Amino acid sequence: MEIVKSIPIFILAGLCEIGGGYLMWLWLKEGKPLWYGLLGALILAFYGVVATWQTANFARVYATYGGIFIVMSLLWAYKFDNYTPDKYDIIGAGIALLGVCIIYYAPRQ
Repeated sequence: MEIVKSIPIFILAGLCEIGGGYLMWLWLKEGKPLWYGLLGALILAFYGVVATWQTANFARVYATYGGIFIVMSLLWAYKFDNYTPDKYDIIGAGIALLGVCIIYYAPRQ
């Protein structure tokens, strides 16, 4: 049950951090209007709130989110920046995801 509850929260957190960061990137690096940056900052602040919805402790939440962020960043770049991950990107992301799943979901006594 913990997996069913935590995965959507991790995905929402990823969308907030990557989406907010992407809007900031577009504003600062691509010359988009100021409102891109302001909206990006607001979304990034919301990311900080979303992460607190997880039930595990800070260390496990942020470590696990890091691995999920790796995968989501590659997917975001593929969708929005025409970036095609190579086999090493995919292998590395898979290893990171496996590692953080062990950190977060392994049974503990």
